[in-house]
Amino acid sequence: MRHFYTLVIYCLAPLVLLRLFWLGTKNPAYRLRWKERFGFLTWKKTVKPVIWIHAVSVGEVNASVPIINRLLEQHSGYLLLVTTVTPTGAITLKKHYGDDVRHLYLPYDLPFSVKKFLRLIKPTILITMETEIWPNLYHVCQYSDIPILIINARLSQKSSKGYKLVSGLMRETLSRVDIIATQTKNDADRFISYGAPVNKVFVTGNLKFDITIPQSILEQAQSLKRYFSVNRPIWIAASTHEGEEEIILNAHINILKQYSDAILIIAPRHPERADKVASYCNNMGLNYTRRTDKEAFTEKHVVYLLDTLGELQLHYAAAQVAFVGGSLVATGGQNMMEPASLGLPVISGPHTFNFIEITELLSEQDVLIRIYNQAELANEVCKLLADANRRHYIGEIGREIIESNRGNIDRLMQLIKPYLSR
Repeated sequence: MRHFYTLVIYCLAPLVLLRLFWLGTKNPAYRLRWKERFGFLTWKKTVKPVIWIHAVSVGEVNASVPIINRLLEQHSGYLLLVTTVTPTGAITLKKHYGDDVRHLYLPYDLPFSVKKFLRLIKPTILITMETEIWPNLYHVCQYSDIPILIINARLSQKSSKGYKLVSGLMRETLSRVDIIATQTKNDADRFISYGAPVNKVFVTGNLKFDITIPQSILEQAQSLKRYFSVNRPIWIAASTHEGEEEIILNAHINILKQYSDAILIIAPRHPERADKVASYCNNMGLNYTRRTDKEAFTEKHVVYLLDTLGELQLHYAAAQVAFVGGSLVATGGQNMMEPASLGLPVISGPHTFNFIEITELLSEQDVLIRIYNQAELANEVCKLLADANRRHYIGEIGREIIESNRGNIDRLMQLIKPYLSR
């Protein structure tokens, strides 16, 4: 089965490379360092053994922060390498760690690319975040005696349907993995149903609960609030996707009828889409400024377009109400834990299948506000802006839910340490 998969990958490689360069027309970073994706690396040799962590993009990089921090603190004798697939993931990693952690792009799952990569890097261990299953990479790692750990693993009901088409390959690949540490029992059951050995699957919880808000962020948020205005109400629509921004901006027009000085911070999930969001603002007659503009935000502006990476947490902290995107379209939602941990009331659309655990926890306490359309979004934001006591009540329960679910990193480290002691 793996040989047929490899043949298909080789056939698709030219198209994948063309797509990479096409993406580079929108984001030039995709064209940079493209040779790394075929295993041709510029790698400074190190006497330290290498811990390799793979995190696809921004969400996975952010989720890996607790494990990277713990490894830096407790295993300073190792060099940490993090691979990503997207340039936005690379930028996020750089903002978190600067030069303390090395970065490379993950090689395509071609045997020669993977072998060349591993010969140069010689990792002691491979730790992959969430659901990254690469048959050739895992085959070569096992052959090279490199332990493979999938951590913070999740397998949604929707994605598991796709794996049914390649169940044999899935079973073969999962048999090569040493540890699968899942977010929930449902995730664990799905991995086992696809062939993961029962004795290799452990439920350790979601690492995103262990992400902490630095005190410096809270201090910077106070300055940011003063930059916007001391008295103007602020709500944020974060990690928005195609098909949501027009709904959100129209909702803001309705909110302005009740709160004429209200500010919307809108942060597209992919910053390269900021130009399109700006065009929506122009078409709707909404005065806006962008994070990357030289123009200062003034009393005439009602929309602030956050078109950078790595600053969402700060802007959450400056807001009073948060709508989390990817949920009004069938994308599956984005991470609600950051706004909840900051004590913000969280509003979401109906599509949250990528974040079932936190959705259920907030829903059980009746503090997740579900909306289905523009009118409901505007109505709920207005009600929350009008009632500081309700905002505080909902926010505190959300914060307590996050606090009570911390500690997953400790369980995970207990699984990782035996492999590092080797």
